[in-house]
Amino acid sequence: MQADIFAVPLPTREVDIAGVKIGADNPLAFIAGPCVIEGEKIVLGIAEKLAGIADKLNIPLVFKASFDKANRSSINSFRGIGMLAGLKLLGKVRKKFGLPVLTDIHLPEQAEVAAEYVDALQIPAFLCRQTDLLLSAGKTQKPVNIKKGQFLAPEDIRLAFAKVASTGNENVLFTERGTSFGYRNLVVDFRSIAIMQRIGSPVIFDAGHSVQRPTGAGEVSGGDSSMIPLLARAAVAAGVNAVFVETHPEPEKAKSDGANSLPLDLFEKFARQLKTLAEFVRNINSETGK
Repeated sequence: MQADIFAVPLPTREVDIAGVKIGADNPLAFIAGPCVIEGEKIVLGIAEKLAGIADKLNIPLVFKASFDKANRSSINSFRGIGMLAGLKLLGKVRKKFGLPVLTDIHLPEQAEVAAEYVDALQIPAFLCRQTDLLLSAGKTQKPVNIKKGQFLAPEDIRLAFAKVASTGNENVLFTERGTSFGYRNLVVDFRSIAIMQRIGSPVIFDAGHSVQRPTGAGEVSGGDSSMIPLLARAAVAAGVNAVFVETHPEPEKAKSDGANSLPLDLFEKFARQLKTLAEFVRNINSETGK
């Protein structure tokens, strides 16, 4: 029987992040938060705002923030408030607001520690081929979000999946965040969403990092956050399972990735628009099948 080439989104396994179900027949999910933990007050403020929007719009939402940005371009860049302090704060977000929490790990020994405080682990794009890191994340049996490297063909993410799955953990998600196109520029090939879905895992679109310009502002990355909604709409139209965006109340003052962060006061409109579009896309299958 020939596959339905008009099916959007393609069927995938379901990955459950502490009650937020991504993939399969579930509605569009969101992953949002500041790039890096700058301090308790700002993180709790952003989490409170996002939790309120999630309740208001009835959208599934996972909170994301990094306790350490170990892959900053410059030695002078802010990295975070420290691993244990950052993880305890993420645990506080989870307890206080009832939001599932996702964070990056950069070293194999961080996986087990981070898994005590958060609901899912994320593998940074630059590290998506690091075998020991993938294995350590898989062994926690937490959901693992693998960000596809800017240098990687989408079909090759199956090899990273196989490493995690070898630990008995198939709760794996893939994230598209653009492909290097010359120097300091990223381009999104939206075919990659369907290609990665065919591997079987839900696919997330990283709307912020896809507009990033690595080291485009001297020692730090630049970007064009005005393009975030446009690319996110295109990804939803292509059938992505979740949308990831970093958000900050004052992006111009953010200590990491401010140039490609969505202003927090725009997140509700952003999420409402994408939810509406996702519901329309979901109806395409039944309409075209008549």
